Amino acid sequence: MVSLSTWFRYIANKLEYSVSISWKSYTRGQINDIELRDSVWKYLFQGKLTYLYGNKGDQMAPVMGGLGGTLLVRKLPAADPKRVFVGDVVVMKDPEKSDNYIVRRLAAIEGYEMVSTDEKDEPFVLDKDECWVLADNENMKPKEANDSRTFGPVPMRNIVGRAIYCLRTAVDHGPVQNSNDSMRKDSPILEVELDVDEMMKNHKA
Repeated sequence: MVSLSTWFRYIANKLEYSVSISWKSYTRGQINDIELRDSVWKYLFQGKLTYLYGNKGDQMAPVMGGLGGTLLVRKLPAADPKRVFVGDVVVMKDPEKSDNYIVRRLAAIEGYEMVSTDEKDEPFVLDKDECWVLADNENMKPKEANDSRTFGPVPMRNIVGRAIYCLRTAVDHGPVQNSNDSMRKDSPILEVELDVDEMMKNHKA
């Protein structure tokens, strides 16, 4: 049973998301003053903070399993250094195929100095709103891994969510190991919205 304190933390997260996503639509001119209020209430009382995503491939093995897995992903109204942290497993738009999404681990953010193992490559610093993402599978070559070692820095805005739970099989599932800050922030959401049975249905499909 979910505790009262967890519910309060969960509602606080929903309110923050509702206000952020509604304000973004308002500043873009997509909704007016009255619709702004309605939008906040709609996201607060009707929407969820998570969705299911089927990840294929072994780029994120062993965390995601050799054949991928079904992920519970936390929605992010915006990706910035206050919401996502180095060490997080994120769902993002594929820099090379804009209609696709990939799952990678956030390895560095703006201000980080990147130094290559190849002495021919000059060190560089990630610009504002840039990030560096890597596959977890250390046995893969960079081209196979399809990460920042091949396509370079990625705009933070490409990040759309953070994976917080992974179902690999019916008996092999659990929370995704993210940064300590993210795991603390995501814990009430995971406790309230996690439905393993629903994940199994999606996994079988």
